[in-house]
Amino acid sequence: MTVEIREVTWDNPDSARLRAAQQAEISARYGGDSEPGPKPSAADITVFFVAYDGETPVGCGGLRALDSRHGELKRMYVVPDHRGTGVSTAILRHLEADARTRGWERLVLETGEEQPDAVRFYEREGYTSIPLFGYYVGSPQSLCYEKRL
Repeated sequence: MTVEIREVTWDNPDSARLRAAQQAEISARYGGDSEPGPKPSAADITVFFVAYDGETPVGCGGLRALDSRHGELKRMYVVPDHRGTGVSTAILRHLEADARTRGWERLVLETGEEQPDAVRFYEREGYTSIPLFGYYVGSPQSLCYEKRL
């Protein structure tokens, strides 16, 4: 499958639908809104991308700058019927390449213990476990990872 990854605004309709689907899945896994800290917004997301299969949006992901040298992966998501097809890897590689062009040396992320598929994916892609950081400190279900770029 050929996927095209396009930079979009946070408020882009495809972006909004994918993020809503991601949040619905997270809520189902954790039994409600369990996100520690403030939710990402147009004001704090540095860049956001949507992956398309033809004209169909099938995945998304964004970056939030934490300082001038590193950022955080936010709202990585692939629709269920496109999982296992390489979409998540394509999005992640695109995000990492974008981070490098910004001069970032490290990306961090938060996922959770109820997302073993995400944990396996990030570990396979070279992310290593780190202590909880920022808003996630003290969050009993959070797991945090980093990758040096």
